[in-house]
Amino acid sequence: MIAITGGKILTMDEAGSIENGVILVEGAFIKSVGENEGFPSNCQVIDAEGKYVLPGFIDAHSHIGLEEEIYRSEGDDVNESSDPITPYLQAADGINFHDLAFSDALRGGVTRSLSMPGSANIIGGQAVFLKHWAGSPGEMIYKNPWGLKAALGENPKRVYGEQKKTPLTRMANASLLREALYVASKEMTKAERKAREEYKQGALLKVLKKEMPLLLHAHRADDILTALRIRDEFDLNLVIQHGTEAFLIADELRKRNVAVFLGPLLVNRAKVEMKEVSFKTASALAQAGVDFAFITDHPVIPVEHLRVCAALAVREGLDEDMALQAITTSPARLLGVEDELGSVRQGKRADLVIFDGHPFDFRSRVVLAMVDGKIWGNRRE
Repeated sequence: MIAITGGKILTMDEAGSIENGVILVEGAFIKSVGENEGFPSNCQVIDAEGKYVLPGFIDAHSHIGLEEEIYRSEGDDVNESSDPITPYLQAADGINFHDLAFSDALRGGVTRSLSMPGSANIIGGQAVFLKHWAGSPGEMIYKNPWGLKAALGENPKRVYGEQKKTPLTRMANASLLREALYVASKEMTKAERKAREEYKQGALLKVLKKEMPLLLHAHRADDILTALRIRDEFDLNLVIQHGTEAFLIADELRKRNVAVFLGPLLVNRAKVEMKEVSFKTASALAQAGVDFAFITDHPVIPVEHLRVCAALAVREGLDEDMALQAITTSPARLLGVEDELGSVRQGKRADLVIFDGHPFDFRSRVVLAMVDGKIWGNRRE
């Protein structure tokens, strides 16, 4: 058993902040949390006096392990750009679990992330929910699959336009997505399916049955509106990825209870559809009642800077507690894992990080990271 003592615990739930708190960890779970909690004498004690203890941060949209930083073609497995409709691909099959970014993430307090195919395709494949540390690399998959990646806007047009293939226009983008969903919905009504078709349509069927969300890349307001129309037509659980211009149509998002995984924000205006990129967007969405979580889109923003994005949004008007929620409780809830992750509470998974100062102070460092009760360290030691 492990006892973390003396720190200021930001529980991120109704318990609020606990000064001089004690967290007991048994196995992969939090056994108890409170003030002046007693603990057995044989515990491994971690002294957090003068430090901040928080739930591990969650990056809800990344390409960690799929798009490796120090490799080019050798480590680039993020886009299968040979066909615009590939729902049957699984990001888990392209992950390098020794990617240096996993250690970088933990240095920034990010203990888990959703890694997904890129946005070259209209439907790119199935995301995987990863933990960034485990007893062995083979144990780093948390949930698989966990959402189906799709995209509208510039990227599919550019990739397939260069190949002189469909889609060349936004109209074709939307048409291909509709066609794939329509065909899959018809497959649901057939008593028998050919094995190959069942395999290729399986992820789409899960989306249509609301067994997993459609994670749809869209920056510009018109593309987001197209996504909302398709969502309405097929009654989908939709989460907008990026949402650079989501503030322009916040009422439409709120009306449908569609959330935004917001980012990358710590970037330049890399393309036309990102001209409105701003840290003020988070505050605008919050004021409009739109649910959101911050993302890095790693390696676009290095995953360890997830907290930096949240801190800069606070500078631009976002409530500090809401900013912390947007990297802890909000992604956990929006990804359907709030019973296990996102806050420091008895019975939840022991994903914990200790900072030597407030996490929104750029000078603060992670002094300890724990995932499922395992303290991050060097496997070769």
